[in-house]
Amino acid sequence: MSIAATGHAIPPATAPTPVLDEAQSVTLTGNVHPLARAEFDLGPIDPETRLDRMILELKSSAAQQAQLDLLTEAQQDAASPLYHQWLTPAEFGARFGASAPQLKQVTTWLTGHGFAIDENAVNNRLVIFSGTAAQVAETFHTAIHHYSIHGAEYIANAGNPQIPAALSNLIAGVVSLHSFRRTSAIASRLKLNASPLTSQLTGPHAEYSAGATHYLFPADFATIYNLNPLYIEGINGIGVSIAIAGRSNINLSDVAAFRVTSGLPANNPTVLLPATDPGLVGGDQDESTLDVEWSGAVAPQAHVMLVSEASSATTDGVDLAAQFIVNHATAPLVSVSYGTCEQAMGASELVFYGSLWQQAASQGMSVFVAAGDAGAAGCNIGADAVGIGAGVNGLCSSPYSTCVGGTEFNEGADSIQYWAVANSSASASALSYIPEEVWNESGENGGFGLWAAGGGVSAVYAQPSWQKGVSATFAAQDTAGMRTVPDVAMAAADHDGYVICENGTYRIIAGTSASSPSFTGVMALVVDEQKGAGQGSANPELYALANSARNPFHATPSGNNTVPGVAGFTANGGTYNLASGLGSVDAAALVGAWDANSILRKPGPIRGPIRHHCAICVE
Repeated sequence: MSIAATGHAIPPATAPTPVLDEAQSVTLTGNVHPLARAEFDLGPIDPETRLDRMILELKSSAAQQAQLDLLTEAQQDAASPLYHQWLTPAEFGARFGASAPQLKQVTTWLTGHGFAIDENAVNNRLVIFSGTAAQVAETFHTAIHHYSIHGAEYIANAGNPQIPAALSNLIAGVVSLHSFRRTSAIASRLKLNASPLTSQLTGPHAEYSAGATHYLFPADFATIYNLNPLYIEGINGIGVSIAIAGRSNINLSDVAAFRVTSGLPANNPTVLLPATDPGLVGGDQDESTLDVEWSGAVAPQAHVMLVSEASSATTDGVDLAAQFIVNHATAPLVSVSYGTCEQAMGASELVFYGSLWQQAASQGMSVFVAAGDAGAAGCNIGADAVGIGAGVNGLCSSPYSTCVGGTEFNEGADSIQYWAVANSSASASALSYIPEEVWNESGENGGFGLWAAGGGVSAVYAQPSWQKGVSATFAAQDTAGMRTVPDVAMAAADHDGYVICENGTYRIIAGTSASSPSFTGVMALVVDEQKGAGQGSANPELYALANSARNPFHATPSGNNTVPGVAGFTANGGTYNLASGLGSVDAAALVGAWDANSILRKPGPIRGPIRHHCAICVE
């Protein structure tokens, strides 16, 4: 009988522990980074080089995975007694993770080769361990080499890892053994000429404009995307937590200054540092600051938590932060503004994120990930001149994450109908909703580089059932039955960039890095209206609403994400397109429609709000 009917899962396997004969090994194919090539190879690194906080990904059994798939489907089925009955991380681990004997076998194998075990994650699917390059070479039968690529140096495994054959049904692989980092989805970092704190806030709008360019303050966003009716009703995110995955710390004074300038109530975020404080790290500080300030700007009373981990020699801090957020159920809403295209992710990396986001969904957590800033050329960065091929962000292509793309305001020749000539005391000047098109400021559309909204067809995930509901939109696209992204979109263009405060200076930020935390803030208002109850994966409901009479989306009428070297996809005003998804959202309509749908459902008892835990909390 299925879990949908009984609520019980098949327990972890209790078969006798196999004899660990290390002479019999299997190769974990698909785990060499595509840039770890002979022409870039400078030879092995020092064998004593520390490789800290590596992540070993474990598998569920086929039966466990089948039961998990049934559970996550039932949790979104209003007719099921398991509707919105979320698991805790410990419950997830007990049902769908490795058994205690299996974990002991794995950790004994690792420690027998000299590794230190840093953490056995509560989901019983991840083991975090540390050691040296020599220990990796001896245990996994692959050397770690230096690589020099366009003047930058990296380290990476030169061959596919190997593991004992007796563990092949349990170990999916090491998530990464390289230093090629996930890319922040920030398109620009322009410094404002005049600080809003020192200028006349009621003065000419030209202080916050450059020709046809306008700058987004929180009050502008609230006007354009219709948040003000929610605020008037007291729907402002109070009691709701948002977790931001990052790899840099921030200055809390910047957030306080940003909120004063924007007319927002004081509401300090929390910084969670599960391991070592990464400090203030270059462009990653931009990302963390943007994500914290703007998720909290849209949901001004929400509790925003930045979970930040430093990258180690072979493990990206974003991966470490993401697993901490999910395994500690830090918040019901999660925003990630980093990415790597599917083709550049090893098989173990793809398993890691696909598994992690499904776990999050089963725990009632909604995950939002930036689509990327290189248009249809997802394996590039926006600053590249020419795309090398089509691709999508492998951190957002999982059906269990909501992929957030980008739009651009299209005011036409006369912007005065949408923007006032003076600013309010909260630095606002937007007058109404502004028509949008697909964000494309690339060299293909009068701009430069590849700066455009990420979107396209997954090479990994099949098209989920809820996306098939808009399948008529796909008739002219060759999707081969695969998942497409993005799911939704919000403003992302430098044309009307987002204002942030960082290191006491005001900057303009653009890119889907801004879209993701902003949409997460909108979803915090949905969760607020739902009395703080987590909603799990937002995708089934978002697509259902798009096909309903209460459709809250602004379908994108025009534009494309074609960039130099790679043909993209075009919007034509239909329900869905592969450049901007379902489009942007009228926030008040979304909250109202979501609530109306819930009234028609038969939810069981709610577990209560998800709470957070941390090793180091800095208020």
